Amino acid sequence: MHAIVIGGGISGLAAAHRLLASGLRVTVLEASDRFGGKLLSGQIAGARVDLGAETILARRPEGVGLAREVGLEEALRPPVMASAAIWTREALRPMPRDHVMGVPASPAALTGVLSDAGLARIARDAELPRTELGEDAAIGRYVAERMGPEVVDRLVEPLLGGVYAGDAYRISMRAAVPQLWEAARTERSLLAAVRGVQDRAAPRDPGEPVFLGLDGGIGVLPEAVADACRKAGATLETSVAVTGLRRAPDGWQVTTDDGRTLTAPALVLALPAGPAARLLTEEAPGAARELAAVEYASMALITLAFRRADLGVLPRGSGFLVPSVDGRQIKAATFISNKWDWAAGQDPELFLLRTSIGRHGRPELLDREDNALVEAALGDLGEAIGLSARPVDSVVTRWPDGLPQYAVGHSALVDRARAEVAALPGLRLCGAAYEGVGIPACVASADRAVRELLATLPSGTGGGAGE
Repeated sequence: MHAIVIGGGISGLAAAHRLLASGLRVTVLEASDRFGGKLLSGQIAGARVDLGAETILARRPEGVGLAREVGLEEALRPPVMASAAIWTREALRPMPRDHVMGVPASPAALTGVLSDAGLARIARDAELPRTELGEDAAIGRYVAERMGPEVVDRLVEPLLGGVYAGDAYRISMRAAVPQLWEAARTERSLLAAVRGVQDRAAPRDPGEPVFLGLDGGIGVLPEAVADACRKAGATLETSVAVTGLRRAPDGWQVTTDDGRTLTAPALVLALPAGPAARLLTEEAPGAARELAAVEYASMALITLAFRRADLGVLPRGSGFLVPSVDGRQIKAATFISNKWDWAAGQDPELFLLRTSIGRHGRPELLDREDNALVEAALGDLGEAIGLSARPVDSVVTRWPDGLPQYAVGHSALVDRARAEVAALPGLRLCGAAYEGVGIPACVASADRAVRELLATLPSGTGGGAGE
């Protein structure tokens, strides 16, 4: 039995890996010139760095599990420094700890980040009557109603902005923070809901890391999964764009931009929402309309290399977030050499850091030339940490339409799209557009797609049956 996976990001590679384990023959088609999607390794000043995602959420099993399955067990590493800050109200302030995606369990958690009036407004949540959430709500609007806008603008928004590059006042609470959504539907106060989420999420081992990286960077992961797939017999092709998709008597017929037609009874569509919608227009028009409505945000990463001797005093901590309400150009900075020992060990004379720029609805931020983005980053770094040195190298990595926006109603949209596709045997969807943008969520999406796909195929397909 043959399966085709369209899309070679981490979701598509994970789906291919699962299909191979079930005994299917697999072909992966990727339109770009490489595999990995938003997981990308690169070079700066001769050192290897991540130019995309840099961590795996360790308290979900899927991403770490995939890394172990492809031989990266010994490469998994926690950050050597995880003391982040938030640059707000003209100062770097320690990142609060007692919160769920910026929503605090007590006013004291945000002391220093919020004004005295803002802290007092949080405390009023316990006195307010319960808020009926309905089918969904924008997390920023709901939290502002319960705790005041200051907690949203100073902490919820920068944390969500780091994940989605989006607007907290438009992002779906149900889709983006589902555990808090469920808790808030039953608890009378939001403070109580946060404490309930924290109690349920508390690790059995207090020393268990929240995030893990890989020696050499997270960009190692798609390389290892792709290698494992090839060793298992998969055909992996880059620079092949799929231009058409239609149902045929013997399965799914895929046409490519190099003039080929491939047919297989099993197909996984592991693409961003827009490209997936275009391919589904004829066979699943309802699903195509739903997916076409998903908006995306663009962003850029500006990676900088400095000589340590030029810096004088080295930056402290692992980095900082920046609330958009403060009007800065960057939205985050990561001190790579402080955070990852593998990065610092490559060249003891270098100090590596990166910043990110770009928010939903602000594409003009990325219209500038690379050198202008570098200067914008250096300007903000100068104000935040007193940086005056010039970098010895810089790399600007643009991610156009890189992050799906989970607007209010996103979960229902996904359910409607999947319901129509579920009526088509041999076809399933996966990727960051559905139930989470992080690596574990993408792998879980692939797992679900393959599990459901196999259930639609003839009995005995899995486990090595021939085509």
